[in-house]
Amino acid sequence: MADDKSPIDDELAGTEQPFVQHLIELRDRLLYSAYGIGAIFAVLVFYPGPSALYDLLAMPLVKTLPAGSHMIAVGVVSPFLVPIKVSVLAAFGVALPWVLYQVWAFVAPGLYKHERRLVIPLVVASTLLFYTGAAFCYFFVFGQAFPAIQKMAPTSVAVSPDIDAYLDFVITMFIAFGVAFEVPIAVVILARMRIVTVEQLKSFRAYFVVAAAAVAGLVTPPDPVSMLALLAPMVVLYECGIWAAAFFIKHTQAPEDEEATTKPV
Repeated sequence: MADDKSPIDDELAGTEQPFVQHLIELRDRLLYSAYGIGAIFAVLVFYPGPSALYDLLAMPLVKTLPAGSHMIAVGVVSPFLVPIKVSVLAAFGVALPWVLYQVWAFVAPGLYKHERRLVIPLVVASTLLFYTGAAFCYFFVFGQAFPAIQKMAPTSVAVSPDIDAYLDFVITMFIAFGVAFEVPIAVVILARMRIVTVEQLKSFRAYFVVAAAAVAGLVTPPDPVSMLALLAPMVVLYECGIWAAAFFIKHTQAPEDEEATTKPV
């Protein structure tokens, strides 16, 4: 009898695992992720230390405060807890590639070969884009927004920001810019899942600009520079996403799709 197995059948041969084994594997991957974050946290606690990390995070605001002004801690334990929170967040940010690798190691056995060709570049690109968005926010947006905010403050108001409120603001901004910079990833996934076509994405440009402007107006400080600093990269990244979607659709086709496109009519 002729062997009529498809390439997909060959890929999946011997990969079935019982449900309990999946749970054990998931537990192990979560533990590995936690160990990685914990190890980096322990290093950061000793060097440079929680206080130094918070000073680094607060530097864009502190250097714009009026002479003689300082940040304040309203809560009783805020001077201790807030720097520890910053250390935990910094440890997670540094360990993010390790955490994503654990996610990849868990899901990879259940993916087809053509799906792996799509997922690996997307995981790497999404990590780099998130880092880029957070760095862009810290080095450029904060440098433009905080001086503008201080200029708008009434002279009768003593500017002394609370360290806990500042941390919440910074986290919100980092997440907003990090997620906003993931626009190309979202575009590629939507196109690869055939929810929209590349041609439809091109026709949606005007709608995307309007939506991006609304998002930028909601999440950025109330100054036009910050809004444009988020809007402009989102528009550029949307165009990059359209180009990337066409590339990935071409190079990550399923075996049956490749056969359909290569068979003579």
